[in-house]
Amino acid sequence: MSSVLSKKDSIFVAGHSGMVGSAIVRQLEKLEFVNILTESRNNVDLTDQSSVINFFSTNKIDYVVLAAARVGGIFANSEYPAEFIYENLMIECNVIHSSYITGVKRLLFLGSSCIYPKLSKQPIKENALLTGALEPSNEPYAIAKIAGIKLCESYNRQYGTYYRSVMPTNLYGEGDNFHINNSHVVPALLRKFHEAKINNNNSVSIWGDGSAMREFLYVDDMADACIHIMSFADDTYDSYTKPALSHINIGSGVDLSIRELAETIKEVVGYKGNLLFDSSKPNGSPRKLLNVSKLNSMGWKYQTNLKSGLKKTYTWYLDNIN
Repeated sequence: MSSVLSKKDSIFVAGHSGMVGSAIVRQLEKLEFVNILTESRNNVDLTDQSSVINFFSTNKIDYVVLAAARVGGIFANSEYPAEFIYENLMIECNVIHSSYITGVKRLLFLGSSCIYPKLSKQPIKENALLTGALEPSNEPYAIAKIAGIKLCESYNRQYGTYYRSVMPTNLYGEGDNFHINNSHVVPALLRKFHEAKINNNNSVSIWGDGSAMREFLYVDDMADACIHIMSFADDTYDSYTKPALSHINIGSGVDLSIRELAETIKEVVGYKGNLLFDSSKPNGSPRKLLNVSKLNSMGWKYQTNLKSGLKKTYTWYLDNIN
């Protein structure tokens, strides 16, 4: 596939300092894009309309990757639902609208697999969107991400823009958030097991009964998929999607139980103690596996297996966080 993206045009990566955004910057640099635009939160507040419009108006931006978001695991979503829905809606509205009024050529919006109903048929196809109730623990975040998809579709329909959306599965890797409460399951468990090993703890407690099934993708693979999707010519991309069903799943197509994940992380970290599953804590959705047949048909498949990705992530944690 020949890319329609010019490597000399400017590409703004919103959220470049986060795990997802930084992976996309690495991928763009690897592909020799020479005009990557980033900006700190201190200089551009993406939740503030005037700040975003001013930034877009004073910079010539050809492409946008919207990776900025308020993110977190079950605990953070449960504790801060207002922040999760408000901040994500504001970011999306401001960046997408500013892209339109300043003539951005193409935009890629990054959502999340939590947009799908809690009891979706597995593996989850793109057309499962809005067919049932969401998982309550992360409903505010999911609704904000659904709104982002529909913003892109609405601007495309009304204004003829070329905005695309991708829904990654659970991501992990370099640059992740390792906060013990507010992080997602992979970094939270990596930190728990590491600290338990250092402190010679006899056991590690894990939320839920371990039965929930989850799919995981190494973040650099996700970044590669994003640029792959963004590079399609418009008519080619449209042949894979519909105006009101324009998003594409990104994942490995492989899942495992939280118990199996914990056992794998335990091995990677080298922890020798016991696993204690706390069934009084929520499991979240019983299973969440994405159907990635559309992405595979577009010529992309993941490269990094889970154990290899976990080893890379743990090494990064030791070098940068611990």
